[in-house]
Amino acid sequence: MQIITKRFLLRDFVEDDVPAFLAYHEDPRALAFCGPQERQPGYGLELLERFTRWAAERPRRNYQFVIVQRREPRSLIGCCGVRTAESEQGTGELGVELAPTYWGRYGYALEAASAILDFGFDELHLQELYSRTVSANERVVRLARWVGAVAGDRPTPYWMASPGWRCTEWRIKRQQLELTRPALRALCRLQDLSHR
Repeated sequence: MQIITKRFLLRDFVEDDVPAFLAYHEDPRALAFCGPQERQPGYGLELLERFTRWAAERPRRNYQFVIVQRREPRSLIGCCGVRTAESEQGTGELGVELAPTYWGRYGYALEAASAILDFGFDELHLQELYSRTVSANERVVRLARWVGAVAGDRPTPYWMASPGWRCTEWRIKRQQLELTRPALRALCRLQDLSHR
């Protein structure tokens, strides 16, 4: 399975992706907003095993893709996905993450988010997508607002609450994306120009 965008190939994980994926998942910057389980040694490998299982499931209900540059050096810059197995019917959990090296490249995040939103709504025929994050994660807050998602609070686990954070759930319906899609495309073009 793969999705092609202007600059990226979103595809299932392969063995060659393991070193780059583990390297950025073990980067202390990437762990800043992670819970205790996600900070455990070996958690990145657990994720990769889970993603491989998901890709083999039939019918497939969870999709987690690497984001790879289409041009040389064809670097793995992050991953994204839509997961429906544990969601209410017609909804799915959305996730987009960039390796810390690419933080600040908002056009990259927007392009990947746009592609995975389109996939969830157009290919999987979902009516709503949601994502949960730490309230202090400003990069996710910015991305969610850009795509037109609406924020709501969720029960907050202790590890989030102790530094004063909340668990925020961002939701976007198909209709909301249709309204924001033209502005989102224009914003992607502006972000492209600012990083040339």
